[in-house]
Amino acid sequence: MNFNEWLNVRLPSVTEELVSNLQSSNEIAAEDGLDLSGRNEIYETLDDILAVLFPGSYGRERLSRSELEFFLADLLRHISFKFNKHLQRVFRYRCRKENCEHCDCDTRSGDALIHLIESLPTIKKLLNTDINAAFEGDPAAHYHDEIVLSYPCIEAIATYRIAHLLYELDVPIIPRIMAERAHSRTGIDINPGAAIGTGFFIDHGTGVVIGETCVIGNNVKIYQGVTLGALSPFDREGNPRKGEKRHPTIEDSVIIYANATILGGQTVIGKGAVIGGNTWITSSVAPGAHVYNRDHREAIEQRKTQQVNR
Repeated sequence: MNFNEWLNVRLPSVTEELVSNLQSSNEIAAEDGLDLSGRNEIYETLDDILAVLFPGSYGRERLSRSELEFFLADLLRHISFKFNKHLQRVFRYRCRKENCEHCDCDTRSGDALIHLIESLPTIKKLLNTDINAAFEGDPAAHYHDEIVLSYPCIEAIATYRIAHLLYELDVPIIPRIMAERAHSRTGIDINPGAAIGTGFFIDHGTGVVIGETCVIGNNVKIYQGVTLGALSPFDREGNPRKGEKRHPTIEDSVIIYANATILGGQTVIGKGAVIGGNTWITSSVAPGAHVYNRDHREAIEQRKTQQVNR
């Protein structure tokens, strides 16, 4: 069968089968405004918000100081008009899914949009503390601008702070779409439900996972491969453990080194504690304590002793 014949004879049956499968599944329909094109438009809006927060780094054109006010005013109007439509769609979508007849989706979306835009100066101030933490915490950093332009943690944390605000406003779906876009681009997976304080620094970042109910204090520094996760996502009956704290609490000024795993909603890492690399922790750690992989350390010391004896 040649290509033209295939187009006319076989392709229509493939199309028909796909239509049948999609209509009978839970796949989000295009008319809900949440299909792939809608997701891509949310990505574009997120990029625009990042350009508002960092116009010199995420903006699409070079700006002078005299142009900044016009640029921001124009971009914020564009974001407000475009993003409000997506907020309306996700609220309406959830109402349809949950058979809700009592809320005003358009009012809720407008309120969420206004709160987000008016909170951007506060988010910017928070991000300045994160950038400064990276500058002070990484001897390899020479300039603050270098951190914004090249450190993956800044995009991940900035996206998280935007998504977290929307999460707190009970906006469905969009916060997770934003978080997963940052995850795919940076390798850093921060659930928008996590509560994270000021001066947060993720050094290197690849493979970091921070769960939905995790609470992180101020001036916390973590390295690549760290997991702040749940002991188990399921209860004894095998049902998802929703609506309860599943992830650890990390108090102020804690340092967590590479590939450490800290699990459990009742686990608290006390203020000023240092968690060594490759540790596995499922119970609380006292403030100021130093926890390390003892077996690993002993193995290193043993090798050094053997080399000296030779």
